[in-house]
Amino acid sequence: MGDNAGRQDADRLAFYLLKGVARANRLYHLFSPGERIAVAVSGGKDSAALLELLRRWQGLPRLELAAVHVAPAGAAGCDGQTDTAGLEAWFQQLDIPYRIVPMEPPSGKPARADMGPCFHCAWRRRKALFFAAKELGCRRVALAHHADDVAVTTLLNLVYHGKCETMAPALEMFGGEIVLIRPLYLLEEREIAAFVQSLTLTFRLSTCARGQDTRRAHLAGILRQLEALNPRVKRNLLKAAGYALKEAGEPQEGKE
Repeated sequence: MGDNAGRQDADRLAFYLLKGVARANRLYHLFSPGERIAVAVSGGKDSAALLELLRRWQGLPRLELAAVHVAPAGAAGCDGQTDTAGLEAWFQQLDIPYRIVPMEPPSGKPARADMGPCFHCAWRRRKALFFAAKELGCRRVALAHHADDVAVTTLLNLVYHGKCETMAPALEMFGGEIVLIRPLYLLEEREIAAFVQSLTLTFRLSTCARGQDTRRAHLAGILRQLEALNPRVKRNLLKAAGYALKEAGEPQEGKE
């Protein structure tokens, strides 16, 4: 595919996907006028799509963005998986403010037996992300979770915890000091993957070294099997997630 054709394909897909972002904004009030948004960029396809889509946002309010990449640390088997130098060059090419920060090394012992290394990695990554967002003057922090993540989280909580709980599209934390938002909440992973494939990225995409050996990954596989039997399975889980959010009366965060 030529460069011009590739750009046209990317623009066409972005136009379509941004309709889903705009709908999520209408439903969940994700963006606030005059606020800078810190976009968490892991180096994977989902966060790359998130930053590219928000850069192209033409709705109201027009967004002011900053990028944050949290580099892995410790002996969790995740080090060296991310093209950090390539990410930094990409941020500079996009001409947006950014921070590349390390997470704390692992220490201590888990409070519960079911808290594996991925739980602690996510906690330390989130902590580093929040500090970097504050340094950049950002109250809102955008994460790249999409509709498949929401469906799998709902299924995970039903199977392992007996509760219909899920990820929230927007979540105030620390008394409103930080607001997590998920602009890709209504977009499916396959749509996001097609968009990223159409982009000419200057860095090597990465995935978590342990990402295929978790409860979440196993349930994602089961979800694909269920979709082969009933294509509405994911939509039904999203509907159940919506009911759970309404009944709770406040945003939820699914358990890992």
